[in-house]
Amino acid sequence: MDTLFRFRSALPQDPAVDAWLASREPALGAIARHWYARLRQNGPGIRELMHDGCPVACVGDVAFAYVNVFTAHVNLGFFMGAQLDDPAGLLLGEGKRMRHVKLKPDVPCDSASLERLIEDAYTQAVSLALRPVDPE
Repeated sequence: MDTLFRFRSALPQDPAVDAWLASREPALGAIARHWYARLRQNGPGIRELMHDGCPVACVGDVAFAYVNVFTAHVNLGFFMGAQLDDPAGLLLGEGKRMRHVKLKPDVPCDSASLERLIEDAYTQAVSLALRPVDPE
């Protein structure tokens, strides 16, 4: 297993995340708030923080997903997305680990498939969070 994104400073609910989400442009902000709220609903152990300028959801200290708002779209990203099963072909990106889904206002998305990706990413993070932390 490659090195995980671990954030020991993640909080049960980081006020900076809510402030960031509230400050986004209305149409894109609504998308970001909707999907970030969904990330928060996964189960016990959800923690969060701002990292690289956007909200990140973690299980314990293991990052599993983020949202970010751009000029014309929102990314819902997965830190270990390259390992997720994606039969609907929603995931974009060519990196070693990370993948994202691009969401745009007034463009329908496959919510059921996106929900499945979120659930799978959460489940994956739960199992990774149980592993011992590598010494630094």
